[in-house]
This record gives sequence, structure tokens and C-alpha cells, in this order.
Amino acid sequence: QVQLVESGGGLVQPGGSLRLSCAASGRIIDYSTIGWFRQAPGKEREEVSCLTILDGATLYADSVKGRFTISSDNAKKTVYLQMNDLKPEDTGVYYCAADPRGLLKFYEYDYWGQGTQVTVSS
Repeated sequence: QVQLVESGGGLVQPGGSLRLSCAASGRIIDYSTIGWFRQAPGKEREEVSCLTILDGATLYADSVKGRFTISSDNAKKTVYLQMNDLKPEDTGVYYCAADPRGLLKFYEYDYWGQGTQVTVSS
């Protein structure tokens, strides 16, 4: 069993920055994939970014490339999402997810956190 807890969300003005954290506990394994997804009101969930713990490889959705950076601190079992130059369309609930298969792709991960709200508004 794996538990994931997101933090770091909040209200920020357009052009601002936030850093989200995803703290993992339980049987997180070294070759897992950790991903960030988001869901805006009235919209389907969409992928944002993912990272493979084993080699640190990363993948980004086109909508966030060049603005968001995913990283991990394996000793702390924490994955971060640094979000810069935020736009109103980045607003939504951001979810952290983990999967033991370790694939660098977006799919239906096995474990999910409860989410953290990000609101970009002036």
C-alpha cells in the first residue's frame, strides 16, 4: 500500500509561481513512476508531468513544457512540481499519483493522493 499527500497549493496571480510537493509513504518502490495530474471544474482530468524514480527521466504535457519542472528527493520520498509563469488555465485540483510499473507515460496509475487546489487569478 502506498499513501500520497500533496501540499503547496494556493492562490497566485498570473505570472506567479508555486511549488507542489507529493510526500509518499508505505511500500513505494525504487522503480515507480510518480505523476502529476490536474482537473479543472467541469473538465476531465489531464496529465501534467511524470517522473521515473529509477533514473529521473521526465515527461511533460505540451501545455506546461518550459514552465513546469518535476523533480524528486528520493531520500525524503518526495516529488515536487515547480510551476512558473502560471496562467489562469492552470487552475484546478492537482493530484499526485504513483504506479509500480515504472513506465514513463501517462496512464491509470494505481495510487492517488487527495489533491491540492491551485487557483491562478488576479
